[in-house]
Amino acid sequence: MASTIPDHGAARAEVTPPADRPGRIEAHGIDHIPDGERHGHPRELFSVWAAANVNYLSLVIGGALVLMGLSLWQAVAVTVVGNLFWMLTGLLATSGPAAGAPSEVITRALYGVIGNRVNNAIGGWLVSVCYFALNLAAAATAAFALVEKAGVTATTPVKVAVIVVIAALTLAISVYGHALIIKLYLPITLALAGAFTVVALAVFRHADFSYTPAEPLTGVDLWAVLVAGTTMVASGPLSYTTSADFSRYLPRTASPKAIAGWTALGAFVPSIVVGSLGAFAATAVDMTDPQNALQEILPGWFTPVFLLALVLGTISINALTAYSAGLALQAVGLRIRRTVSVLFDGTVAVAATLYGLLVSNFLDTVSNALQVIVVLSGPLMAVYATDIVLRRNRYDGRALSDETPGSPFWFTGGVNRAGALSLLVGVATAALCVNTVYTGPVASALGGIDLSMPVGMIVAAGLYALLGRRAVAATSL
Repeated sequence: MASTIPDHGAARAEVTPPADRPGRIEAHGIDHIPDGERHGHPRELFSVWAAANVNYLSLVIGGALVLMGLSLWQAVAVTVVGNLFWMLTGLLATSGPAAGAPSEVITRALYGVIGNRVNNAIGGWLVSVCYFALNLAAAATAAFALVEKAGVTATTPVKVAVIVVIAALTLAISVYGHALIIKLYLPITLALAGAFTVVALAVFRHADFSYTPAEPLTGVDLWAVLVAGTTMVASGPLSYTTSADFSRYLPRTASPKAIAGWTALGAFVPSIVVGSLGAFAATAVDMTDPQNALQEILPGWFTPVFLLALVLGTISINALTAYSAGLALQAVGLRIRRTVSVLFDGTVAVAATLYGLLVSNFLDTVSNALQVIVVLSGPLMAVYATDIVLRRNRYDGRALSDETPGSPFWFTGGVNRAGALSLLVGVATAALCVNTVYTGPVASALGGIDLSMPVGMIVAAGLYALLGRRAVAATSL
């Protein structure tokens, strides 16, 4: 006969701990999350990543692929291939519940306690702030158009005020943290899905489904653009070496397959839809100025709603970015509260955004930044993913929290030489292949084809697989 005694342990697992409720500022930073405070289901990750990826920057990139000389279906294919890298983001998310720690701490297993501080300063904090600025700039351009529709001239002071307001809303979500993100992002996902359904209907009515450029690219020129476009698209998923940050509150027993699947699917689906919409729109209007161009084909009544949706989507992705940037700053070794670090990150990003919008060309800035960042983020992602595979996703969260020389993750002088060398060699080889702000010797020899992303990732992963086994064996559970 089955027992009728209630399973109090199971019941406790479903109750959100008081320390992680939407109305409270999150208490945890980079510290270990005890099992008693773990809660939630992997499926919650779908809306977190979906809301964050219905954003203006994806629309801009989709349109840019056509502007670079690709046909419509070549641009769509590049969008699909580039977004397949979300599978790696999903893999990294599985390490969060395994360790009960954010990515910024887990990577001590890869680089050592001291080496990881350098990693977080550059690969964590700097990359996150760059993306915060790029996304904030994208949201601001949509907001400027909205202000103009309200009858207010978008002068420089008005633009500054708009950027500050958007940043403030973003940082409010980041400061309250994990529980508020989980709570808000499902309704945000539904609202954005509704808005972009209307956009899709309008775009498809005007799109040229057989579009090819007047002078189609061929040979080396075509391959150079295809690879560059894939790199631009892939830069999004490859930047999320911090995906464990949003899964670390899940119970240790949560299915790794479900965690990886819901994370990857939540990001992949909207990224494909929005990026493809940008490409379809570019066959009908001039996407060098997306927010104004799209107004030509959208219903007049819907344009303000569309602009608000772009701003909301970008706030969603930037709240995640600022959240991770705050954790990265703590992991660098600064003894400050997570809330303070998040606000500092926002200040730096606002300054960078003002430069990007008011001084330089926005589209050029986006293209160059995304392609150059991959030189670093690609190898970072590759080493992290390889470590998860080598360890079979077994991490000791409490041991990882130990920053003293007695820590098992201190290695030699605070540095795991296997991880550091693999990363440095991966970045160096990727830099030789770049063809963006400069042309590396490999790209020059290949007629301008930029292989920095695949070469950097393959070299970094392969080298760590060879050199990291001893370190992994010495520190595995």
